[in-house]
Amino acid sequence: MRSTAFYIVACLLAALAPWFPVRSKQQAAGETSSAAFPGWPKHFEGRALTALPLSEREQRFTRDFPGHIARFTDGEREIIIRWVTEATRKLHPASDCFEGVGYSVHPSPLQVDRDGVRWGSFTAVRKTEKLSVRERIYTDAGHSWSDVSAWYWAVAAEDAQGPWWAVTVAENITQATP
Repeated sequence: MRSTAFYIVACLLAALAPWFPVRSKQQAAGETSSAAFPGWPKHFEGRALTALPLSEREQRFTRDFPGHIARFTDGEREIIIRWVTEATRKLHPASDCFEGVGYSVHPSPLQVDRDGVRWGSFTAVRKTEKLSVRERIYTDAGHSWSDVSAWYWAVAAEDAQGPWWAVTVAENITQATP
């Protein structure tokens, strides 16, 4: 009976863990990230970036976001870059955003780019539009995660120090009809 009660309590705590904020050693000591925002990159994967305005919805979201968010295009793709200064549930999978604005989301296999970098990926479809989307989170020190959940739990376990870059790339793959 005692082991059953212990098991139930352990399961309950595990189920509730995602709802508790993650505090790094830095945050527990009352510190915030000492890294100054380095500014947005001018190029991404060899292509020049042009800044795009944030939508009203995105602007509202940035008010409580621990870091900075910007949208760019390289002429063919839309790239969302977030610079994150602390562990947060506000950094969530891009698939959640796409579903929130009416896309149906279909998981795709992990992508590995020409530099050997791993990206989580999915396809987003809305009406006649079809997008290939990939995302990753990384540090300037070389740590990388292909999904938000892995990043979050690494931070929770204090295996990762920020700040972090989160990059989402959306490319239109809608087939043109003749």
